[in-house]
Order: sequence, then structure tokens, then C-alpha cells
Amino acid sequence: MLAFKSEEQSQLQLVEREEIEDEEDLFEAIDKLTTHGINAGDVKKLQDAGIYTCNGLMMHTKKSLTGIKGLSEAKVDKICEAVEKIVNVGYITGSDALLKRKAVIRITTGSQALDELLGGGIETLSITEAFGEFRSGKTQLAHTLCVSTQLPTNMKGGNGKVAYIDTEGTFRPDRIVPIAERFGMDPGAVLDNIIYARAYTYEHQYNLLLGLAAKMAEEPFRLLIVDSVIALFRVDFTGRGELAERQQKLAQMLSRLIKIAEEFNVAVYMTNQVIADPGGGVFISDPKKPAGGHVLAHAATIRLMFRKGKGEQRVCKVFDAPNLPEAEAISFPILY
Repeated sequence: MLAFKSEEQSQLQLVEREEIEDEEDLFEAIDKLTTHGINAGDVKKLQDAGIYTCNGLMMHTKKSLTGIKGLSEAKVDKICEAVEKIVNVGYITGSDALLKRKAVIRITTGSQALDELLGGGIETLSITEAFGEFRSGKTQLAHTLCVSTQLPTNMKGGNGKVAYIDTEGTFRPDRIVPIAERFGMDPGAVLDNIIYARAYTYEHQYNLLLGLAAKMAEEPFRLLIVDSVIALFRVDFTGRGELAERQQKLAQMLSRLIKIAEEFNVAVYMTNQVIADPGGGVFISDPKKPAGGHVLAHAATIRLMFRKGKGEQRVCKVFDAPNLPEAEAISFPILY
């Protein structure tokens, strides 16, 4: 039975690679610059700096590109001119934008009630933030998504691999096994398709994001999990005196996450902590708010608030979303 599952899993991966080859419009490899008069050595310098696609290159400022060792302003101008010939960076019609939205994949959460709330599941090309108290189901959902992302698209999966950045030491590979079995998948194959990294400082966390570009340019990834996005910032920056610097560094981190989501058509699922709100007043039943302030609030596409319900029930509320109704709450069982 396990052997059959392994063969089926490798077949699914093969299908995904064929699909990726057909979807060339998702991103253009940086190697294409050589056909437009850019030196191969300069392309290698871009790759060493973590830039592997032309789409990703357009997401960098000229100032940041000239900061790469060996690239002068003249070279950067020439590179930018070549990229504009490959990638359309101008206006498109609303109809074209609608066609691009068809590339969005919705990955099931494993809960029918939660999928209905999210309009089908966690979306690619966007950042989904889940915040709430400890043991409210945020990390448990992350573990479930590690498995459901590997399901074929006709089973509401993403048919792709998963990258997991752990800042709190809460990832448990042994939890993946029963979830994989629940979905009828081979646990060993599922674990092999998850790349995991433990981050210890906010700088380490950012460097791990930079290193992902190389992997995502070569293999079909569909999900990036950061659990949690704010934890290391709350440790490495202390007091109001460092608050401005903390928010600036956090903004850079979140900007990188947005670029990864849009560059490689992956879903970004990040968990967030809550802080007590002294200004909440006695009339508010739960005076807690998500950490990270306005910087994090503006970066997240969809914000979900998790809280404990009765017994093993967990309640998820759409806190903010551009295409989902607000203030709609629904209960779903935590997937033990």
C-alpha cells in the first residue's frame, strides 16, 4: 500500500513539473537576459544575490541592485532595459488582470467549514495571516496545510512542495504522519516534499527568505509557512527606542514575503501573536490585538482571527480581506 502511494505521489510531482513548463508566463528565468546582451557573469552576480527570475529583478530598486558587488550604475541601467523587453511592467486592462487571477490556486485547509469561509481555501499570490492566543489552532492549521498543499489540484490541493520557516520551535514532523494518512498519502513522501528551517534571529529569518528564490525557481513550490513572523522581532528589539528600527526591518521582511508570493505563485501562510490592548476598555470582551502594528496589517492580504471555542472547537473570523465578507465567524474542529 505504501509503495503504491509513493508511486502515485511521484506521478503527481511529474504532472506538476509538466504544468510548470506550460506556465511560462508565471515567471521568466534570469538566464534569459543573456539573449538580450547581458554578460553571463553579471547574471551570475544577480543569482548570487538571490535573484533568479526577471519578475523578481523588477521588484528591486536600482539602488539595491547597484549595492551588489560588481554591478555599476551603467550595468544596472542596461540590465533594467533588457528586463523591460522581457517582462511587461506597464499597464494592463482589467480583462487581462482577470485572466491573471485564474492562475490563483486555492489550497484546502482540511475543514469544509473553514474552506467555505475562505472562498475555497488559502490563496496563492497572497499573504494569509492567522493571529490569536496560544493553542488556538494556528500552528495546527500550518501542519495540515503542509499535507493538503501536496494534494492534486482536482482534490483542492496545490500539487506542490512546502517551505516551512520555524521561529518558535513548534514544527513537529511526527504530527505530519497522521495528517498524511488521513488524506490517504504516503507520510514519507509528504515529509520529503517539505523543506524546513529553524530561524534564531530576525536576520537569519530574512536570509532564509532570500535563499528560497533558488529553490522555488527550480522546483514546484506552492506554500511558504512562517510560524511566527513576529516572534524574533519581539525578542531582538526591545523598548520604544528600537521600535522604529524594528518596524522598518519588519516591513522589509514582509515586502520580501509579498514578492515571493507574486513571483512564484505561492501561498504565504504566516502566524502572528497577540498583544494586550490596554485601551480596549472594560466593555470589550477580548481586549487583544495582533502584534506588528499597521506595518503588518497593511502587508497581509487576508487576516484571520483564531480563538478557542467549546472543547476542541476553534473559531475563525475573517478580520480583514479584500474579497471576503468581514465579521463572519464560523466554528471548525481542530484537526487532531
